[in-house]
Amino acid sequence: MQRRMLITGGAGFIGCHVVRHFAEKGYEIVVLDDLSRHGSAANLDHLKEHYPLTHHQVDVRQTERVEALFRNERRFEVIVHLAAQVAVTTSVVNPREDFEVNALGTFNLLECFRKYCPEALFLFASTNKVYGGLTDLEVIEANNRYRFAGLDGISEDRLLDFHSPYGCSKGAADQYVIDYARIYDLHTVSFRQSCIYGQRQFGVEDQGWVAWFVIAGVLGVPITVYGDGKQVRDVLYVEDLVQLYDLAIAHKEKMHGKAYNVGGGPGNTLSLLELLAHLGSEGLQINYDQEDWRPGDQKIFVSDNTKVSNELNWAPKVAPDEGVGKLIDWVRAHQALLKQVLGK
Repeated sequence: MQRRMLITGGAGFIGCHVVRHFAEKGYEIVVLDDLSRHGSAANLDHLKEHYPLTHHQVDVRQTERVEALFRNERRFEVIVHLAAQVAVTTSVVNPREDFEVNALGTFNLLECFRKYCPEALFLFASTNKVYGGLTDLEVIEANNRYRFAGLDGISEDRLLDFHSPYGCSKGAADQYVIDYARIYDLHTVSFRQSCIYGQRQFGVEDQGWVAWFVIAGVLGVPITVYGDGKQVRDVLYVEDLVQLYDLAIAHKEKMHGKAYNVGGGPGNTLSLLELLAHLGSEGLQINYDQEDWRPGDQKIFVSDNTKVSNELNWAPKVAPDEGVGKLIDWVRAHQALLKQVLGK
């Protein structure tokens, strides 16, 4: 019998790559996506051209419609939950919507998972923002970047400290995913993801900064750098993330309320200024101005991947130079589409 997978947010950036990977592995794919995010309709059209899939244009906040989908589709072996409100700045402007999408939406899905396909694996895309601003950690300022003093990265031993409405909503969802395994004996895993980047990412100013910088460079659009530009993130190429999802599915029996920090790790870090310099070396000169720091913006976040490496034998394979190069090539080849989607 063909394995079936539900991918919420399946027409989004990460969702596109998840659909492609598992469709090519023979899964029957069902996508739940309300197509509200810019670029999602274009991504869905792209996916439909290449892969058989069923699409339901449903908002995860719509409890009755989400339940109707599960009641009618019934059987899933895997649920990959990617649908979310993804920007800290948007959450500050509209915290209610952020809560309803991220916390209530995840709760709606967990309840349907529990009722209709409790033998499945529920895989949740969480965030490093569950650890807050990390303001108690000593940070050293160098020429073009910050670094932790005496620390390579943040592990799962770090206490949770939700900061910003986005951090609160995703953090609440993260804890629900973990607790449903404990209370209802379900298979769940929460990946606390760092900065994911790659092709088909329609990055904008408040989310998807690597793609946004590349797009701005190719299209000649000025940008704003918030803070001093020395902020550091560990960047993870999207195909490496999808490989991890595959490993989690292969080790489903171990996924029982697990939480893993997932990012590029200490070997794959970039500051904003470093990315700007790299793009300049690739012929992409970007004009930018600077504004004050945004709420909840960490000076540095680097994921300690030790736990996921030890338990799932996973590590990033694509270095930033290679991954950013692939992204540049894709953006250059799809300028007309990007101008149409982003209105540039």
